[in-house]
Amino acid sequence: MANKSHEADVAFIKALAELLNENDLTELQVKREYGENDGLNVRVSRAVAAAPVQVPVAAPVAAVAAPVAAAPAAAPATPEDPASHPGAVASPMVGTVYMQAEPGAPAFISVGATVSEGDTLLIVEAMKTMNHIPAPTSGTIKRILVEDGAAVEYGTPLVIIE
Repeated sequence: MANKSHEADVAFIKALAELLNENDLTELQVKREYGENDGLNVRVSRAVAAAPVQVPVAAPVAAVAAPVAAAPAAAPATPEDPASHPGAVASPMVGTVYMQAEPGAPAFISVGATVSEGDTLLIVEAMKTMNHIPAPTSGTIKRILVEDGAAVEYGTPLVIIE
């Protein structure tokens, strides 16, 4: 019977790997509980080149600005990768970004605002859980790289603090 369970687990892991590739995901984690002291915790991930990390950043920025304004704004940003900036705050998870606590409330941050270490910069919703993203350091918000309601992946630069 243990061999049958092992075969089912292997098939399950293969199905997760296919799901990862079909949906162009970078990571997938699942925990199954079979009994009191019996379960399976699987994390399937793949290495991501530097170029795919830039793609999610470029799409929300282009969506925020008008098409005419997006071309000039994107040209100076191309040589300087926001992800490599020392003050970049990256998303710790895959999810949806929210700039305020609830609709109609003021945004947590704005360009030029001063933040202290630990202040909430924005929220990333993942699996119906609202995760407050704190400022890793004190400083001034120089750039906001995502728009409200945008989907982000793990490692996507969200804001730049200097």
